[in-house]
Amino acid sequence: MLALKTFSFFTSTTSTDIRSGIVPPVMNISFDNTENAFAYKSNKELKRARFLFKTMGIQPLVDLGVRLTPFALKIGIPVHGLVRNTIGKQFVGGEDLAETAKVGSILGKYNVQVILDYGVEGKEGEENFERAADEFVRVIEYAATQPNIPFISVKVTGLARFELLNILDEAPRIRSGIHDNEAEREEWDRVYDRMYRICEVAAKKNIGVLIDAEESWIQDPVDRLTMEMMEIFNKEKAIVYNTIQLYRHDRLHFLELSHRIAREKNFVLGVKLVRGAYMEKERERANQKNYTSPIQKDKESSDKDYNAAVAFCVDNIDRIAFIVATHNEESNLLTVDLMEKKGLPLNHPHLHFSQLYGMSDHITFNLAKAGCSVSKYLPFGPIKDVVPYLMRRAQENSSVSGQTGRELALIHKEIKRRGI
Repeated sequence: MLALKTFSFFTSTTSTDIRSGIVPPVMNISFDNTENAFAYKSNKELKRARFLFKTMGIQPLVDLGVRLTPFALKIGIPVHGLVRNTIGKQFVGGEDLAETAKVGSILGKYNVQVILDYGVEGKEGEENFERAADEFVRVIEYAATQPNIPFISVKVTGLARFELLNILDEAPRIRSGIHDNEAEREEWDRVYDRMYRICEVAAKKNIGVLIDAEESWIQDPVDRLTMEMMEIFNKEKAIVYNTIQLYRHDRLHFLELSHRIAREKNFVLGVKLVRGAYMEKERERANQKNYTSPIQKDKESSDKDYNAAVAFCVDNIDRIAFIVATHNEESNLLTVDLMEKKGLPLNHPHLHFSQLYGMSDHITFNLAKAGCSVSKYLPFGPIKDVVPYLMRRAQENSSVSGQTGRELALIHKEIKRRGI
């Protein structure tokens, strides 16, 4: 098993202008074209989206909903229909694959692909982990029958006990003899087997597996497991992708380290570049336990590292397959600009763009119109199971600076253009 913590980090080779945050403009793609952005939405759907984003702009209402909705569903208060027909319709594909297929089909008409995510979180127990693995395999087999589903998303916390991952993070070399708890070694073997089974089917069906990032205190075993799967299944092309959270100040170096390992082991590195999803939780834990927070000191530092990571991947595109998974307009335009300057096609097989379903349509659909390979991250599952995901979307849109305002401004612009 690879012990990533034993390697030394090395200096990035990205260009000085990217390091300094200077991003040259791209003139041939505009994210202001709302006709392209919302072509797939009816007038009714557009108005519903406007109402939802307006609601999510009211912080006290969001805070109340985030606290009460999971509790209401748990004790049987009939809010299922309300959640399903409001925030559920905006951010998830449906409660099962049949419903989600309809959304995927609509997106496909506009050359937008789909990353399928079986959105079940927080279920513990070996039986639930086995059931989740079976469901991931079923999703892969379904994706292989569809023309516009190149990837699925997998959370290791859907296959493994959270506490086990935490134990392994603190004692990462489980197979070296340092960690000698036999029951935990056997438990980890079962996690490994589940992931191997998922990736094996994915390789046979030619479907990419995007392994989600987790909290920093359980990330090390996730990274090692992902690298092991890459070494097995990414020999000829990228099947397995790790997720790099650039709001962590060590992840740009980790990307470079991963590339070095991939070259040494002779496999294609697959990475999904994101900014991150656990900032408040990370800072709170670091403060409580009195260690240095893994989170960047400010947003500018995150943006700088993200753009440097994009540049590094473009510079090494022959051996890195990467997904620019961001709602940041500058980073998307930077990627296009760097590709064009190198004379590389925007639909290069090692480059993909992605945004969450229900957000940033102005980026997704205008990239698709320009010929880029781009997808929507599309969760699905029973409402009670996807509620944690939905609550994160509600919180994100109420707290991310300018996000709700940007979405609303674009929706208002399209409503005005349509004259409705």
